[in-house]
Amino acid sequence: MKLEILLPFRVFLQKDEVLRIVAETAEGSFGLLPHRLDCVAAVAPGILTFETAAEGEVFVAVDEGVLVKTGGDVRVSVRRAMLGAGLADLRAAVAREFLAQDKEARAMHEVIARLETGFVARFATLQKAAP
Repeated sequence: MKLEILLPFRVFLQKDEVLRIVAETAEGSFGLLPHRLDCVAAVAPGILTFETAAEGEVFVAVDEGVLVKTGGDVRVSVRRAMLGAGLADLRAAVAREFLAQDKEARAMHEVIARLETGFVARFATLQKAAP
């Protein structure tokens, strides 16, 4: 298989002759072998594992995104990715960076929603006051 990991503004990784891939989704991990049927999956923040004959097992920390397998091509499009030497280090990086940034983004969206609600309420009172 040919594996490509894509970030929003660049190609993070390209590997040919990948023997197997294991990705994490919200429902759990699943594996891809070369002759598996085509599929699409929503990738959860975690560790994507792939294996080549030359390198053995390689671990990549990925943020949420989408995995698409068509024929022998597997494309994983994610917001962030990190290649690391140790599995424990990558797991810690996922917990520290990816999940923490997601919490901050959710908090920011909540603040914006409250501001929008307040604006709409004030605008509605202005419209009622106008003759």
